[in-house]
Amino acid sequence: MSVRENADVLVINCGSSSIKYQLLLMDEGRLLAGGLLERIGEGDSRLRHRSRNENGELVEVAREVRARDHREAFGHIAEIMRVSGVLTDGARLSAIGHRVVHGGVTFTRPALVDSEVIEAIRDLIPLAPLHNPANLLGIEVCRESFPQIPQVAVFDTAFHQTMPPWAYRYAVPQDWYHRHRIRRYGFHGSSHRYVADQAARYLNCPLDQLNLITLHLGNGASAAAIAGGKCIDTSMGFTPLEGLVMGTRCGDLDAAVPLHMQRVGNLSVEGVDHALNHDAGLKALAGTNDLREVLLNAESGDEAAKLALDLYGYRIKKYLGAYYAALGKVDAVIFTGGVGENASAVRSLVCSGLDRLGIVIDETANAGSEGAEAVRDIGRSGAAVRLLAIRTNEELQIARETLARVQAPV
Repeated sequence: MSVRENADVLVINCGSSSIKYQLLLMDEGRLLAGGLLERIGEGDSRLRHRSRNENGELVEVAREVRARDHREAFGHIAEIMRVSGVLTDGARLSAIGHRVVHGGVTFTRPALVDSEVIEAIRDLIPLAPLHNPANLLGIEVCRESFPQIPQVAVFDTAFHQTMPPWAYRYAVPQDWYHRHRIRRYGFHGSSHRYVADQAARYLNCPLDQLNLITLHLGNGASAAAIAGGKCIDTSMGFTPLEGLVMGTRCGDLDAAVPLHMQRVGNLSVEGVDHALNHDAGLKALAGTNDLREVLLNAESGDEAAKLALDLYGYRIKKYLGAYYAALGKVDAVIFTGGVGENASAVRSLVCSGLDRLGIVIDETANAGSEGAEAVRDIGRSGAAVRLLAIRTNEELQIARETLARVQAPV
């Protein structure tokens, strides 16, 4: 499929009540426009949009809009992009890339959207009932609005499909695996892949010659072990609930706890599900899911915040050690995501006491200007393992994979 060299790619992340979008000029990797339309169907929808003016500066506008459903929402987005001059009836648009949360084992790479792909994503709804329906709706509406533009589905789970069976299988009855598809899938794949590529460029070494541990730390958090550019293990599992302690998710938990709370706590299945996904994690331990507040409260002597921070860092360190063992040799540990990129105290906590593994943080470099550079080297010079803080860009990664899929031979 022919696509012009200076292609524009629109990236869509469609949620149940919101749409995030970015329009990127691919030859420069530059953001032309982007925004968020939220509270769809709630009567007081709000659109925040940024686009470049004639001087190349990003200018933001915000307005209240009426978006009774996603179709109306996409209409507002298309209108403001046309008014701001970055999109004219799709004429500058080469492809649209859609973030799709769950690709199961069906999708190991981005897929050019057609009726078969749509039905396959629909078949995976039981694995991601809160996300895949909204992702599908975004695809369907964009196909209606831009029928001549190639559409590509990019899956959060695809990067992790290289895991070996001993990493992705659970020790559960065979019928659970074969009939109900119970296994580890992993998420945040676009972020893990993006920072792995960035690390390879920074270290001036081919990705297929590197062993990396990537730590995506934000309100949601996950770790990945990457050998030669391929994921061999990741902390999130059948759902994004497993693994590290997160903002409102519990992370690893004895499987009997939910059953116990149903029996003795009189909680429903829905009640347990809500508690573990929305009322657990840092929120449960420290009263807030904002790690910045946890850090401030811990510095002020709040014991609950101190415990939350210690537990949070300890769980990351355990996974770091486990993945070091799984890889055998580690060239670099990468911190990314809102917390990983900006919380020097967390990076210091995670790396403390790991000198014998060759993981030694340079506290001066670590405490430097947060987020000032796309890649920052925060490890001690000469240490066996490089420590990098890398600003992630999932939208750019989705756009790159979208363009590569559109340009690939049929």
